[in-house]
Amino acid sequence: MKPVKVLIIATSHDKMGDSARKTGVWLEELAAPYYVFKEAGAEITMASPKGGAIPLDPKSLSILIVTRPAKLFLKDEEAMGLLYHSVILEEVKADDFDAVFLPGGHGPMWDIAGNETVKQLLETFNRQSKPIGAVCHGVVGLMAMQNDAGELLLKGKRLTAISNSEEESAGLSSIVPFLIETQLLALGAIYTKGTAYVSYVVIDGNIITGQNPASSEETAKRMMSLVRQGDEETTYHNLSIAK
Repeated sequence: MKPVKVLIIATSHDKMGDSARKTGVWLEELAAPYYVFKEAGAEITMASPKGGAIPLDPKSLSILIVTRPAKLFLKDEEAMGLLYHSVILEEVKADDFDAVFLPGGHGPMWDIAGNETVKQLLETFNRQSKPIGAVCHGVVGLMAMQNDAGELLLKGKRLTAISNSEEESAGLSSIVPFLIETQLLALGAIYTKGTAYVSYVVIDGNIITGQNPASSEETAKRMMSLVRQGDEETTYHNLSIAK
């Protein structure tokens, strides 16, 4: 059986808007899924709008919140090599992958939200019914997606993302360009949330979303379950044809 190929789309943006405050991808949202994918035997490609080094949000490196997967990631030469040498998005083809994942951190608010290349890639994944996973601020990558009729794909879709209360508790609601919970509701999505900072994952068809960093591992596990389910259905279909 050929290995599963997973594409991770991360931010290249390293500051909060025009301020001097640093941001990037949130390490836990990258590290925990990375090891779920690795344990499933997946081949992983990291891509970003600019290619090259993906910035890590300095706050996600704090010893007070860094988790075991995050610590392991920072000492993992292969993982850090992918982080420092991400592929530029324009060189990526959805046909080459079985699933796609978008981690958060505040960076995506500026270079993933509304990104035309991300939009086209995700629309192709969706047309092919491949798992699309996103966590926290990474969910902004899904907002511009359209279906074949040219309608917003998220309208009527069940999903989650960082809540307004979580954004406000971080003191960043006045810095980010928009509040994701508010924007998703305005787009017609069926947004739900769980307890702040506790894992909460929503699945609607091939789209799996997680509310916050704590949701990262479960989101990735659900993605791999869908990939395996798809493999089983393909195998069964092929066997049926052979008979």
